[in-house]
Amino acid sequence: MKRKASHTITGLLATAAIGTSVLIPVQSAWAAANFADINKAGSYQAAVKTLAEQHVFEGYGADLLKPQQAITRAELAKLAVAAFGLPTGQGSAAFTDVGSGDWFHPYVTAAVSAGIMSGDEAEFLPDQPLTVSELVHVVAKASKTDRAALQKILGNAQSQAKASRAEAAYLVVEAKRTAKQAQQVQQVQQAAENRVTSIEAQNVITLVVKFAKPLPKEEVELEAAKKNFVFDNGLTIRNVPQLMTGTEATYIVPTTVQKEGTTYTLTYKGKQAGTFEANPEKLALRSTQQVTSDTFEVESSLEDGVTDYGNVIVAYRNSRPNPFALDENNQYNGKTYEILSSMRDISVTITPEGGDPIRAGYVPFTQATDGRQAPKFRLPDGQKLKPGTTYTVTADWATLQKNTFVATEKAPLTIEEVKAADEKTLSVTLAEDPKDELFALRSITLTAPDGTKLTADYKLTSRKGQVGTFELKDGALEAGTTYEVAPAGDWAIADSVRVTLE
Repeated sequence: MKRKASHTITGLLATAAIGTSVLIPVQSAWAAANFADINKAGSYQAAVKTLAEQHVFEGYGADLLKPQQAITRAELAKLAVAAFGLPTGQGSAAFTDVGSGDWFHPYVTAAVSAGIMSGDEAEFLPDQPLTVSELVHVVAKASKTDRAALQKILGNAQSQAKASRAEAAYLVVEAKRTAKQAQQVQQVQQAAENRVTSIEAQNVITLVVKFAKPLPKEEVELEAAKKNFVFDNGLTIRNVPQLMTGTEATYIVPTTVQKEGTTYTLTYKGKQAGTFEANPEKLALRSTQQVTSDTFEVESSLEDGVTDYGNVIVAYRNSRPNPFALDENNQYNGKTYEILSSMRDISVTITPEGGDPIRAGYVPFTQATDGRQAPKFRLPDGQKLKPGTTYTVTADWATLQKNTFVATEKAPLTIEEVKAADEKTLSVTLAEDPKDELFALRSITLTAPDGTKLTADYKLTSRKGQVGTFELKDGALEAGTTYEVAPAGDWAIADSVRVTLE
């Protein structure tokens, strides 16, 4: 039977003063000075004194520290738990040699619960001395520090030799210092990677944000960007930040409409990045005109000093016919440009003469797909433009030189052919190339001979000329079954169009 540790521990534990921060001496310096054998700690004396004054490193009686004595497992449990601020009072140590009345019981329980120490089957062996290697193992786990680095700190100490109390004190102090330094280095690196150097409100829906370094690809994906770019006063990001051509780390950031006279704060990845004043300047657009029976467009022009953002970003540099790079003053060849940022989640108001205003939403990927800066907007489902009626288009983010048009009768698109690529995918061919993403947000219905209906939605940006890809959202085509095809709504006509999955 192994004898339980029974030496007297003096002083009170001041764990709150330690936590996981740098050791801060408390006003009880006499605790270390009164130990008669403090000098026996040799080169480890400063560390022993620091922990003793913190009441983390306790003595035997009132005047002896015994720094050269081998440290026991019970003593190390207490030292590690106190020094690294591990929680106590949770659970109970299930060891035959650790009783609830033993001074080391709460520390053994905490050390085991934290996973930095373990027992030998049913026993913890509290009085058993530890080797230097075992000491390093425990302190490395408690401090979350590299074990090899801690071994080097003890220099010539033999790994299988018994670890002294002074060595344990020194290793704990150095481990805390090393961990703190590593944390500070990491914080500096993170700050450098994510630091915003300037924020400019380029217009009422567009920011130009400059970083110290380029953002990683995963941080400019939409969901990540929405989490990373956070504004106050109700402002939000609408689409992914886009790196501007000719820059290393300057991004176009589309926002909801800024409120005139408001000062906004940008928080990037949880850290305040800077403030900026709202820019009330609206984009100057040329005109509006009807496109289909429920869709119209608003057009802008490079000649008027307005550029679609796709012309000046790296992502679209190879797909635009005449890309260019703006300088820091938003100029190119001596001309200043306003940036029409992404239209995602943007809307306009269209008002029929003598009628009530209607909110029309942006049709995805129609911003400049036909080679013109003419984003399309669509009425709510089921609503149509009435031929002969004059409509006025307004927006809280733009002005239009010509903001009215008279609606005319527009023929629907004609579905000429549908082919099944597989049980979930269809290619839909129109009679003519619409020359834009007019398929966007459209659907078709497929009806089987038994009356079963399936719906397929257009896959955004899949159009190649007059052919677009549609995908079934529920269900699947059955091989050998012929389906009647019809548009969902009256955006198109399909005269005797059928499809069979071979």
